[in-house]
Amino acid sequence: MNEQDLCKKRLLDLSRQADRKGIVLFSDFLNLNELNIYHQCESEFVTKTESYGGVPYAERQIIAFIPDALYYDWTYPITALKVVPTYPKFAEKLGHRDLLGSIMTLGIDRAKIGDILMGDDCYYILCEETVAPYFMEQLTKVRHTLVHLSVVDPDEISFHQELIDKDGIITSNRLDSVIACVYRLSRSQSLDLIRADRVFVNGKTIQSPTYICKPDDIVSVRGHGRFHFISISGETNKGRLKIKYQIYKS
Repeated sequence: MNEQDLCKKRLLDLSRQADRKGIVLFSDFLNLNELNIYHQCESEFVTKTESYGGVPYAERQIIAFIPDALYYDWTYPITALKVVPTYPKFAEKLGHRDLLGSIMTLGIDRAKIGDILMGDDCYYILCEETVAPYFMEQLTKVRHTLVHLSVVDPDEISFHQELIDKDGIITSNRLDSVIACVYRLSRSQSLDLIRADRVFVNGKTIQSPTYICKPDDIVSVRGHGRFHFISISGETNKGRLKIKYQIYKS
């Protein structure tokens, strides 16, 4: 059984268990590939489902399996941790990869961890509530910088994503054409990525190169990154399209 089949089996099992027990059950945090598997088998679940990652537009999300005859309120088992330097005056400039690297050295399963977000002079870790105490006890340093963790309300998180504004010129706003422009690829390379299920638009795999990119689409390309398609801003004298987009800085 391959990874895709195992993921599907886990999700279907959770749905059946939630229905049988009459309680809400949750998956771990799913990545884009796993979320695509979830969307593909939604019609096979015997319960209602919802997904959430702790903040709007989270890339990694938990699935809730909700039985029909539910008689109690429930919340997602997600804890938000704020990470700040213990001594800001002596803190290094840290990046997303620095924090993720320090987290992974703790031996925590990546599936227990959601998005890592950058705030003003701080970072936020979204994680399953079962691992939050371990984080708070063990994550004391990122690179050479001592850090302090505290629990915050996810609704109060103020974060910003580092984005780089870009302009491009394309023949059409088909997905394969836009990806080729953004990542400086040939059209055939762009097609290969789409056919290999490595391209996601707004969290769902898109297998058609003729998909038309729309304003505010968030496109993720495995191995390359993520970008925000903003708009078509005009045409060149030769009738090609001018586009505006933003690259997510990792």
